Amino acid sequence: MNAVDFLTRLVEIESVSGNEAEAAAFCVERMHELGFDARVDEAGNAVGLKRGPDAGGEASAARTIVLLGHIDTVPGHIPVRVEEGRLWGRGSVDAKGSFATFVEATARVTPPPNTTLVVVGAVEEESASSKGARHVAPLFAPELCFIGEPSAWDAVTVGYKGRLLVDYEAEQPGGHSAGPEGAVGEEAVRLWNVVVGHCEAYNTSRPKLFDRLLPSLRSFRTDSDGLTDRVTVRLGLRLPPAFCRAEREAFEGLLLEGFPDARLRFSGHEGAWTTPRTSVPARALARAITRAGGRPRFLHKTGTSDMNVLGPHWNCPIVAYGPGDSLLDHTPTEHLELAEYERAIEVLSDALATL
Repeated sequence: MNAVDFLTRLVEIESVSGNEAEAAAFCVERMHELGFDARVDEAGNAVGLKRGPDAGGEASAARTIVLLGHIDTVPGHIPVRVEEGRLWGRGSVDAKGSFATFVEATARVTPPPNTTLVVVGAVEEESASSKGARHVAPLFAPELCFIGEPSAWDAVTVGYKGRLLVDYEAEQPGGHSAGPEGAVGEEAVRLWNVVVGHCEAYNTSRPKLFDRLLPSLRSFRTDSDGLTDRVTVRLGLRLPPAFCRAEREAFEGLLLEGFPDARLRFSGHEGAWTTPRTSVPARALARAITRAGGRPRFLHKTGTSDMNVLGPHWNCPIVAYGPGDSLLDHTPTEHLELAEYERAIEVLSDALATL
């Protein structure tokens, strides 16, 4: 099995968040084949270790580098096929392509003495739980970390925005749409307008997208049993690095005070996280990209990743890297250029060797 075979078979295994067991077992099988000490851990992650001489146990090496990608996907079946050098399928870009890159690149590297490379195929990244990343957070204290997310082979992601989810539920006695009470969904629309207005005020003096507070309306549903009308809404906020605890509390207070009759729940909070482009892993990747004939780019993304979970916990230089166009994430046209995948393996293995 070569690198393309591995990725193709991994994409063929459906692994929506919470159902990654088959994919994890397959990844462990591949890592064993490549000489890793590999297993499925208690959280369901696929974990592979490649040790240098005298590295000792998992957490006892003087130097540990963690490469963590995720093997779960969002729902949505895309028939897996290779056409004109492109691998189509759910997860090909987000982010099985990145995790396969980690496995194949690490396999090409011989760690120096007293060094351990740890490759983790994490579960439940696509859900707010980040179960896999949270499980490994207390187990390692790495010197450096790479997160597996698509950046394109010639780019390095050095920052992600944070996130806050808001769930709103309200109900009222059923009534005619022409009645004086109005429809139950109208208050939910007012909630959305309040959120948008708050974000617009926050963003007034912040022209850069990464510095702005970005709202999204994720779901909106009304229903009725004939006696009671109900509405449920989920909102999301993408949080900039400057968004502090006091600002979060002020935002939550604005909604709680403005909608006292509704049920409001705030969850999924992750702060933004950034790493300087001059950090060791960023520079190692940039130099490897240059040696491969590219012009390295540094990205700040408006989404979130396991970088947001592990960055504050490990507080080490941390970047995200992987092949593919992130604009294809979660779309019905998700596909990965296989030539780019193989090029990313070369770049990462070069970067790891220099480290």
